[in-house]
Amino acid sequence: MKINANTIRPGNVIEHDGKQWAVLKIQLIQPGKGGAFIQVEMRDVRTGIKTNERWRTQDTVEKLTTEEKECQFLFAEGDILTFMDNETYEQFTLNRDMVGDAADFLQDGMAVTVNTVEGSPIGIELPATVTMEVVEADPVVKGQTASSSYKPAVLENGVRVMVPPHITAGTRIVVNPSDRSYIERAKD
Repeated sequence: MKINANTIRPGNVIEHDGKQWAVLKIQLIQPGKGGAFIQVEMRDVRTGIKTNERWRTQDTVEKLTTEEKECQFLFAEGDILTFMDNETYEQFTLNRDMVGDAADFLQDGMAVTVNTVEGSPIGIELPATVTMEVVEADPVVKGQTASSSYKPAVLENGVRVMVPPHITAGTRIVVNPSDRSYIERAKD
């Protein structure tokens, strides 16, 4: 299906130069002189090679239809991530590069949505929230109030997030994996 370049969104899969590309990031650039254009960072779904491409906003690109499968993350072995299709119980692997930053939040047994094009997995979508344990948190600075500032903390997976002052090491928190933001303290 042909779409205007200015409607491309991260997560879309497009066909360009005879290859299938997963869109990672987009940026609309409006120079002072001339027409606006869109800068797209994308990854070849077969080889994993990344590239950048620019289109004018009125250009059209071929958007491919993706199918979603409910799967379960089983385990990671180095950079190879193993998943299982919940319907067929078939196992398949993806390279960590193809999953991107979402791989940091994968937990054994986690239910994920795997996006496929023509039966080949091209990426995953995590649940909207993930519960993780804080392993390191800076001490509270005297005079800080909960409403005015957040402090840095490190999660069990090594990811740094900003948390309210009352969160300490050992606390389980709910995190949004897409933007790595603190949502709330986990209810145990």
